[in-house]
Amino acid sequence: MEDSPTRSQNPESRSYHKPVMLSECLEALNINPEGTYVDATFGGGGHSLLLLEKLKGGKLIAFDQDEDAKKEAEKIQHRSFTFCQANFRYMKQYLKLHGVDKVNGILADLGISSHQIDSAERGFSTRFDGPLDMRMDQRSKVTAAKILNEYSEAELHKIFGMYGELKNAKTAAKTIVEQRKKKPLKTTLDLKTALQSIAPRGKENKYFAQVFQALRIEVNEEMQALEDFLHQCGDVMEKEGRLVVMSYHSLEDRMVKNYINTGKVFGEVEKDFFGNKIKPFEAVTRKPVEASEKEIEGNSRARSAKLRVAKKV
Repeated sequence: MEDSPTRSQNPESRSYHKPVMLSECLEALNINPEGTYVDATFGGGGHSLLLLEKLKGGKLIAFDQDEDAKKEAEKIQHRSFTFCQANFRYMKQYLKLHGVDKVNGILADLGISSHQIDSAERGFSTRFDGPLDMRMDQRSKVTAAKILNEYSEAELHKIFGMYGELKNAKTAAKTIVEQRKKKPLKTTLDLKTALQSIAPRGKENKYFAQVFQALRIEVNEEMQALEDFLHQCGDVMEKEGRLVVMSYHSLEDRMVKNYINTGKVFGEVEKDFFGNKIKPFEAVTRKPVEASEKEIEGNSRARSAKLRVAKKV
């Protein structure tokens, strides 16, 4: 085993996924070389590789449920690195399994990786025709096709409205139900064709992106997983430890912001007998950090990224 991660020279790791605000994320973690850190969303390993370079005697535990991410993780030969093929909602129990009670920092990049988007057979992209899959964990039973063909009109309406923030969510749900009576929806092209007539003129791409986002969130239980994960962060974090979370749409960002400000994803902050707020973290940055114009030019995904940083109190 080596002390410097051997895969960092491999250009493939960069093509798998181009991490957004990489240096800002690592700076926000305020790394102690002997500390223990969590990369909650390993993806292509871009963050993990750089984090490992900064550790001298410390530990890094990375999480990802995706089979392709596991293959990327296997390329990293480093004695400080542990990979868990699991959703970050199970962080606390996996840390316990590896004998870790407390960590000095947690990083989560909530975006979908470029690799997943660019793999047509995964069904995440509006650009390619592929099966309506969208599972991050391919061991899961629920696919986008199952949701579109089996959910009730009311359930589809709720998903499109809540997770896709579609203005015509009700119409979209009704259209899908009418369409599937004729024949089941099997591919991403089937879905786009079904909704083509109700997509706003000139804004079709954005509309389809919102529909796909809604389905992806439902397939992978992303909101529930994020809530579970955030509520564990306070329990496992050392005092002064940093929580660094990057989100790409308003729903996630709102949940992260609420958790940092109130200790809860939804609802009011609780107070103790003396009226002091009971919450594990306080914000380090009042407003979310956003990517520079230069980065956005080179990576359009950076445009919607919002980075929030908090420290354990």
